[in-house]
Amino acid sequence: MSTLAVAADPIVIKFSHVTAQDTPKGKGADKFKELAEKYTNGAVKVEVYPNSTLYKDKEELEALQLGAVQMLAPSLSKFGPLGVREFEVFDLPYIFDGYGALHKVTKGPVGQQMLGLLEPRGIKGLAYWDNGFKALSANSPIRKPEDLRGKKLRIQSSKVLEEQMREVRALPQAMAFSEVYQALQTGVVDGTENTFSNYFTQKFHEVQKHMTVSDHGYIGYAAITNKKFWDGLPADVRSQLEKAMAEATDYANKIAKEENEQMLEAIRASGKTEVHVLSEAERKAFIKALVPVHKKMASRVGADTIQAIYEATGFDPDKL
Repeated sequence: MSTLAVAADPIVIKFSHVTAQDTPKGKGADKFKELAEKYTNGAVKVEVYPNSTLYKDKEELEALQLGAVQMLAPSLSKFGPLGVREFEVFDLPYIFDGYGALHKVTKGPVGQQMLGLLEPRGIKGLAYWDNGFKALSANSPIRKPEDLRGKKLRIQSSKVLEEQMREVRALPQAMAFSEVYQALQTGVVDGTENTFSNYFTQKFHEVQKHMTVSDHGYIGYAAITNKKFWDGLPADVRSQLEKAMAEATDYANKIAKEENEQMLEAIRASGKTEVHVLSEAERKAFIKALVPVHKKMASRVGADTIQAIYEATGFDPDKL
């Protein structure tokens, strides 16, 4: 229990995010609120605003920089447009061979150094929150890279993801998340890539006949705060908030993994889409086809950043 005295006027932290309250990110934000208020003995009050109720997706980073909101958890791809393209390294296909390799980066010095790059933009990076690893879907089977040729595939807006799709001769279609279900349903796009939890909660699996468990890419977030606000907090309050964030991060990452596993089973049980798990040989074929994107994007995301991740995870593209 914190020994902090109860403040007459608590410090208010507005925590805005764009997902539903019952998602791993939404639950992580609520857990941070619970722990922050507990550990500071009420000296801090956290107001959580899910589902873009406070700021829209495109507005939230500017609001944070201006100090209108104190905390966010945007997707890592959002930092590229701010000029911090190093974060686009997380979009590279097969740069992480599972959660073990991923967490060597996000919980290690490389991840911390990357968060430090946000500080000149007035942003303090606090932690990385997982969404999960991606699957591919379409209305025809995807068992080899050639099966993606000519297909219009929805992606998040990302130069790296565009190059990833072009590498296998697919046609990347950047599109807002809210538009994907209808685009899949009407055939505006042939398929997409996403995590199992997103497929299931958005019902994408109901309008796709085939899904392949490829684990080819990662979707994650960064819990961030306004740097001026954070630096201005009393040291004892800040230390308790750091403790709350560390525990909320472990909680959010644990349930993200668990829920993705549960949602995959729910997709299978629905019978609406056929799920294919890549064999070892098939997985190697995808890795060999997509890893050249690393070199092609090195000038954009930084060759040093890519190399630092290789060294942290033990990945060696020359041994493929």
